[in-house]
Amino acid sequence: MEKVLTIILGPTAVGKTAYAINLAKQIGSPVINCDSRQIFREMTIGTAVPLKEQLAEVKHYFIQTKSITEHYAAGQYEIDALNLLNDLFKTRDRLIMCGGSGLYIDAVCNGLDAFPEPDMELRDSLNAKMKEEGIESLRYQLKQLDPESYNTIDIANPQRIIRALEVTLQTGRKFSDWKTEPSKSRPFRIEKVGLTMDRDKLYERINTRVDKMMEDGLLEEVKSLDRFRYKDNVFCPDLLHIPPLRTVGYRELFDYLDGNISIAEAIEKIKTNTRHYAKRQMSYWGRGKDINWIVTG
Repeated sequence: MEKVLTIILGPTAVGKTAYAINLAKQIGSPVINCDSRQIFREMTIGTAVPLKEQLAEVKHYFIQTKSITEHYAAGQYEIDALNLLNDLFKTRDRLIMCGGSGLYIDAVCNGLDAFPEPDMELRDSLNAKMKEEGIESLRYQLKQLDPESYNTIDIANPQRIIRALEVTLQTGRKFSDWKTEPSKSRPFRIEKVGLTMDRDKLYERINTRVDKMMEDGLLEEVKSLDRFRYKDNVFCPDLLHIPPLRTVGYRELFDYLDGNISIAEAIEKIKTNTRHYAKRQMSYWGRGKDINWIVTG
């Protein structure tokens, strides 16, 4: 029998979790998470980890299995996910994967490009430049050196900007030029199911979900993570040493805790930034021709 991996993808708050669980129950598959933030055990409410009842319905993998203090990125996820898939396909012909992290999905489907090992001295200098001059300075530099990367990566994410710059500066070759290697073959067929809905409905769902997260204790969850903002006993408000804490929903509430904005402003920023994130997700997948889109809601 042909082995098939079905990936349920789509923007945040569109309903991927419930859809994937229902499909997994129908075919007798577990759900393999490919959300880059639900992997971290210290982050629950703000990452919309499946509820306990949902986790009890079917077996889930890669849910809260790592600590935010561990370095975990798409390259390691590719290795871990492929090892798991190889094992699970021994007893199943079809498996369900679910999540909204485009880079993690690409890692499983196509493999990651063979980027050079990071130059830590260069990375430190770019981090120092960002602290001194702000993120806009790095964005401008990237736009001048590699406009294609500037137009395609998440420029709201400092780590993505710094990585693109360091590869470009380190090798003399644009970061975007490294992303042209052929896809790796996989010993299974991949089908992608994209969930989408009317934009106004999606934005309404996002706003409602943020309100529910606050009711469920998101602020208290963020307060419990405050201890991780110390590096070598020195307070580091920029969160660069713990990238997961820059996730939408967390960084805005840290701004509130630091006295930079009011709680009302923080909540509104979470809603706005989540809507922007959903828009970027759809733009990212809009280039794909292999996604079967389903309108929900």
